[in-house]
Amino acid sequence: MEYESYGSPEVMPPPKRRRSRRGRLFLLVCVLAVLGAGVVLLLLWKEEEGGQAKSLTVPEGWRSSQVYAAVDKAVGAEPGTAKKAAASTDLALPAAAGGNPEGYLFPATYPVKDTTTASSLLAYMVKTANERFGTGPEVRRDLVVASIVQAEADTPADMGKVARVIQNRLNRGMPLQMDSTLNYAMNRSTLDTTHEDTRIDSPYNTYERKGLPPTPIGNPGLEALRATRTPPPGNWLYFVTVKPGDTRFTDDYEVQKRNVAEFNEVRRGAKGEG
Repeated sequence: MEYESYGSPEVMPPPKRRRSRRGRLFLLVCVLAVLGAGVVLLLLWKEEEGGQAKSLTVPEGWRSSQVYAAVDKAVGAEPGTAKKAAASTDLALPAAAGGNPEGYLFPATYPVKDTTTASSLLAYMVKTANERFGTGPEVRRDLVVASIVQAEADTPADMGKVARVIQNRLNRGMPLQMDSTLNYAMNRSTLDTTHEDTRIDSPYNTYERKGLPPTPIGNPGLEALRATRTPPPGNWLYFVTVKPGDTRFTDDYEVQKRNVAEFNEVRRGAKGEG
């Protein structure tokens, strides 16, 4: 299909410029999000010189539902327009995607013009993903793993190790037991997973079901995909982020249990302070 001419989407942040009061506030929120526990997803709007062109930044890891809502707002459409467009528009998804855009809405900054529609913006995101990720049948599996890596890794430096843990567990026939897949199934984002949560009937319940979930659980960035494709060597089978900046990897279940106990203690302390 034909695509509206946008120019190249920005994968890296734009050059620094003098920040307005709103810009400084946004930066503060970003810093707090990095320092806090969990995944906080932010939508960045910016007005270019002259106040004419707008842009929409899709952060790495956003789910399709979040992208759809942001696209609707960006183009001034009624809520639900982008979701309908994703189902009715030929987005040029690879055959392996099975018609599901999840994983192919490439995280980047996209210009939004007066003529931009939800369909054209989504199509351009998929076009960019195809160019950056590739379209072969192996890409689908890579994107499923990369989406989990994106959601689970506390820092970019941890991504390769998380990818290795996933591969090691798959190789051993172990269930992945990833909370991020449960969060996706339950349409939430939380660090608190209960025993009841791990019993839900869902193909995304990687506590109950072995193997990978049927689709990506978000839209990963290039860094997560590279980590997935070239993870470092290691025997790790478990990991837990005890607190921000402190993710511990091990192949010893007894060590993992002690690390999880410490994580739970930290969480109880954080809730008590709140």
